[in-house]
Amino acid sequence: QVHLVESGGGSVPAGGSLRLSCAVSGYTLSSSSSMFMGWFRQAPGKEREGVATIWTVHGTTSYADSVKSRFTISQDNAKNTLYLQMNRLKANETDMYFCAASLRGIGAGLFKSRSYQHWGQGTRVTVTS
Repeated sequence: QVHLVESGGGSVPAGGSLRLSCAVSGYTLSSSSSMFMGWFRQAPGKEREGVATIWTVHGTTSYADSVKSRFTISQDNAKNTLYLQMNRLKANETDMYFCAASLRGIGAGLFKSRSYQHWGQGTRVTVTS
């Protein structure tokens, strides 16, 4: 069973940076088995929005248009941890951020939450203006 634990959230002024971490257990990121991982965010009353994904076996990344050139998703196989580096944060990016994993492909699409079977509990990011 894949278990995900996010950390690194907090409060930052607009234009600032944060790095989120997602510790993975129950699966080895360096495994030759294919796993997709992603970072999502969700505001109260809104749908969960995918912002960045990575295909762990190849390191191939994808980003939502709204975060391209500002966010970077990466993995550290030695630490079995996923990261999201967020730069030039905007006030409207205040959300709960979640990491997610799928071992069954991405049938519904890379940025669709229903494509992922495993979720962390989330970490809150507050961007102050």
